[in-house]
Amino acid sequence: MKLPAKLRLLVLVSVTAFSCTTHPEQPPFWKEIEAFKMKDHQQLPPKQSILFVGSSSFTKWTDIQNYFPGFPIINRGFGGSSLPDVVRYASDIIYPYMPRQIVMYCGENDLASSDTITPEIVLQRFQQLFDSIRIHQNNVPFVFISIKPSPSRWRLEPLFLKTNQLIIEFLQKKPQTIYVNVHNAMLLPDGRVNPEIFLADSLHMNAKGYAIWQKILLPVLIQ
Repeated sequence: MKLPAKLRLLVLVSVTAFSCTTHPEQPPFWKEIEAFKMKDHQQLPPKQSILFVGSSSFTKWTDIQNYFPGFPIINRGFGGSSLPDVVRYASDIIYPYMPRQIVMYCGENDLASSDTITPEIVLQRFQQLFDSIRIHQNNVPFVFISIKPSPSRWRLEPLFLKTNQLIIEFLQKKPQTIYVNVHNAMLLPDGRVNPEIFLADSLHMNAKGYAIWQKILLPVLIQ
């Protein structure tokens, strides 16, 4: 039996609404965060660990625990993420752990994502995340790792330097914070970035690069 036109339209709208309800579009990195949550469900990391959170420089540091023996490390880096992504998932990958210290690397992808993203915008995003952390975790010791240089993003170097300086000035006014400068140690004496500490993509670091970070980070981690 052929349905009246108005009834057919009502059925179509209902089916469309049902489809949108049952198959909502997931936000960026949803699968990665769900994988973290599943891992936590199987075995929740001990509270008062040191939380590394941020983008792919942490994601690819898969053997980070080997670099810091004796320190309980939780690595919650998810590749390609920017500061708004960390804000979005903070209740999943920061606050549940009650860390003794937070170590963050993020902001580089913000600047690389669009020519419209300025150092001032990155600072605003960072302030939003930092303020949220302070609300939820009070004065948890906080370490920010400077935005690193890389051969593949060398054109962004002036923006990286300006962003680093803005974040330095912001953190200088905040207690229980440390700015860690890894940027300069990754440069050659002539000021160019050292290509030997990167993988073939000229963006992510190899073991030599992480060894530089380990040496600089070790003195600031809380035992």
